[in-house]
Amino acid sequence: MRKSTRTLLAAALVLGVAAGPALTPAFAAPAAATAASQASSPDLSAVIAGLPRADATAALVRVGGTEGSWQGSAGVHDLESNAPADPAARFRAGSVTKVFTAATVLQLAAEGRIDLDRPAKSYLPDLIPGRYATVTVRQLLNHTHGIPAADTPGETVEEWYANRFTVHTPEELVRSATSQPREFRPGTKQHYLNIGYTIAGLIVERVTGDSYEHQVERRILRPLGLRDTYFPGADPEIRGPYNHGYQTMRLDDGSTGLRDVSVWGVTDGWAAGDLISTTADLERFTQVLFKGGVVRGPLLEEMFTLPKVPDFTSGNPAAFSAGLSMKKLGGREVWGKTGGRWGYNTAIASTRDGARTLVYSVNATDAKGQDMNKTALRLMVAAYGLPE
Repeated sequence: MRKSTRTLLAAALVLGVAAGPALTPAFAAPAAATAASQASSPDLSAVIAGLPRADATAALVRVGGTEGSWQGSAGVHDLESNAPADPAARFRAGSVTKVFTAATVLQLAAEGRIDLDRPAKSYLPDLIPGRYATVTVRQLLNHTHGIPAADTPGETVEEWYANRFTVHTPEELVRSATSQPREFRPGTKQHYLNIGYTIAGLIVERVTGDSYEHQVERRILRPLGLRDTYFPGADPEIRGPYNHGYQTMRLDDGSTGLRDVSVWGVTDGWAAGDLISTTADLERFTQVLFKGGVVRGPLLEEMFTLPKVPDFTSGNPAAFSAGLSMKKLGGREVWGKTGGRWGYNTAIASTRDGARTLVYSVNATDAKGQDMNKTALRLMVAAYGLPE
């Protein structure tokens, strides 16, 4: 974990956010789950108390599992009305989308329609150039492929905002990325990027003869009853009820302040980051996934297996598997995935045995920043404890 993140963790403790063990009274036992869900956890409540504040305007939180459950929301629906945040609101889930993509690919692998050790080029010969001929499907999923990020317009949040309605196709993004030299020899390092999942989504389409979106809907959304989860396509708006997202940036008058960024196209993310969902739907998905109800059998272990390679930028051990990532918090391995779109930070997390799950949506004013949002970080610490 980076030094800046450790600094924020220390700050969270100074501000009174307790580590995992202090949650024990609120998560006493499975039998107490119903009572716990109706009561307030003082630690989690303290984290989101006082919203809106500088780093976030709203937060929706659900904790579940065999140790008990708790739900809470705080903040405002929007800064104009100051109406309370809607706890059932939809939000942009960002890179949590990757978990759905990985699960879909692994289902197809279980059916023998995708071979994880087969080169991606063999599925997309017209799109993947020779310099990436050895990149396998597994390497796409665990970020060890060595393909750089696609070029997209803008270098600052203000420039990205100006291009927020630009529509990108996945093929365009792949051609942009694969036209560049590789970052490293495939399978030797890990670099977390979106492009591997964009290619994975295209492979899903190629082997099924169907759209990526419909395959995820047919295989995951409908069977699990995730009625408030959907793919927006080129629509920059969030359908149905949502709490507005705001981003700190330079305004038209030259000052720095908050801009409503709720309406923003996400075609640059696609199979890597365009999902819209709710905390209830993501909690259901997380719990079923960890129980083996989405990806079954040996292939589920792909989601809990870290490649034994160093991170490309830090040199630390790889932290990402197929779809998930792992951190040791409170003495336990916590697996999950965070996601960020402008105005929204999201996470799903669980201990491997499903004893404690966490799902949150934080309407972060610093989403996609270098450091983890303070409110989001404090929620993770309150639910699981400090990193080792």
